Amino acid sequence: MPIHFTPPTHETIHSRHHEQAAAGNLEATKLAISALANALSQAIGPNKILLRAAAGAGKSYALVRMVRESLDDPSCTRVAVTAFANKQVFPLAADLGKALGPDKVCLFVKADRIPDLPADVLANASVASSAKDIPISCSVIVGVSHKLGAQGEASRLLSCLGPAHNGSAPFDVLFVDEAWQLPLHRYGTVEGLAPISVGVGDVGQLPPIDPSQNPWRGDPGYNPYRAWPTAHERSPTTFVVDLPAVWRPTAAQLPLWRAFYGDWDALDCVAADGDRSIELPHLEGDAESLWAAVATGTPTLLEVEGLPAPDAPDIDPPLLRVVEDLLAPLLQRGFATVARRYDGLGRPEGTLRVTAEADHDDPLIVLLATRNQAVDDATEVVDRLVAKFDLPDGVLVASTVDSWQGQTNAITIAIHPLSGAEELDEFNSAFGRLAVTCTRATHGLLLVARAGLDDLLDEAPARPGTPLGEPGTRSLPRQTHQRILKAFCRGTLSIGHLAEFVPITPGTDAPLARVTNV
Repeated sequence: MPIHFTPPTHETIHSRHHEQAAAGNLEATKLAISALANALSQAIGPNKILLRAAAGAGKSYALVRMVRESLDDPSCTRVAVTAFANKQVFPLAADLGKALGPDKVCLFVKADRIPDLPADVLANASVASSAKDIPISCSVIVGVSHKLGAQGEASRLLSCLGPAHNGSAPFDVLFVDEAWQLPLHRYGTVEGLAPISVGVGDVGQLPPIDPSQNPWRGDPGYNPYRAWPTAHERSPTTFVVDLPAVWRPTAAQLPLWRAFYGDWDALDCVAADGDRSIELPHLEGDAESLWAAVATGTPTLLEVEGLPAPDAPDIDPPLLRVVEDLLAPLLQRGFATVARRYDGLGRPEGTLRVTAEADHDDPLIVLLATRNQAVDDATEVVDRLVAKFDLPDGVLVASTVDSWQGQTNAITIAIHPLSGAEELDEFNSAFGRLAVTCTRATHGLLLVARAGLDDLLDEAPARPGTPLGEPGTRSLPRQTHQRILKAFCRGTLSIGHLAEFVPITPGTDAPLARVTNV
């Protein structure tokens, strides 16, 4: 008997697609560029510009455009671009070099990282490890905040490069990518590099340091661990605008995106119904009904009952074993993803079909876990399946949620953070962690949990939100969890008898757990 999935119960809301949706992002970027031009003129305008985005909104494209437009302004001769992590600045340096020319862009990086730089970066940007080695022709310097904000670095940059058009600082504009991932105390080390700062990023990102661990607890108005834009959003010298469209999700996933960004005036999706699909092989039983549900593009939640006890609520080898059982036939028989392609204005222009054997920029399937122990278990699942079916690199990978933010993949499989929990706490109810989990996939999203989520949320006591209002860290009250679950189609599997569950034995190819629908 196949699994019966109940459809989502969210309210139906009209959405724009294709060029009508993309036009909103172009207009928002235009407004931000206009605000930046006013700031550069020094006659009027803000000194902080924040371009807020949802996950998959194409913010990197907007950032590159803003950098190019700023350098066309006679009041801007040199800019810096920074972020928290190298994995963010490396692709930015390549993209900027493609747009402006390799002689105009320099990646400023520690010497020991140069041997590991991707070929795409080396082909499209200059590279320097010290200020004196930065080519004088470069008008865009890209580096992480720890490098650009190192002690004495601002003075060295000013000495070697000279002041920018403003006459006192080495740069006219500081661009911060993934701005909501950079804590306030790190931003403080680079803020003085330019008189104007532009922050671009997903407001749902997880910060690298937990803001709840505030070392300045005696002053509730100051938290150096909070995302730096939250300290400036309400300032009269700050201009804020939202990108109102997302490029990454399927049209069927948009209600889930809206559940996370519920306070936005509008959120549209460039992809329309039918633009994304998953070609499935012939499958049988539970696997057939599960992957058929995922292939619709609608977020899917599978609850499992009757499993042996987990090691901990978020360390659950029995539940992962069920995932392995259901994933195996899909990987054994092969599948393909199909996606409509678009130009820069969101207009359709052909399709792209990707199989396991084809070259692909992003992984096809990622298995996400919350803690390191859990991702170790997920990695073992991946290793077994890769070896068993001789899968090429990039078809199936495992990662922690925190490490995977900013990444994209075709299909996401993750254990719901509330699975097996007895109560809501700061970790399992973190807004950013669940948002990152649910907003990586371009084709299909599958969350798996032990049965009982509804009972947990019905009985959980009310919880306050984060007082400082950092979107990436606020706890999700039970009502918000319930609203998010309404965006999922839901089904239930039951293990017929506990004795039928056969745990894996290291070094053996034991049969997988047998699951049946009831």
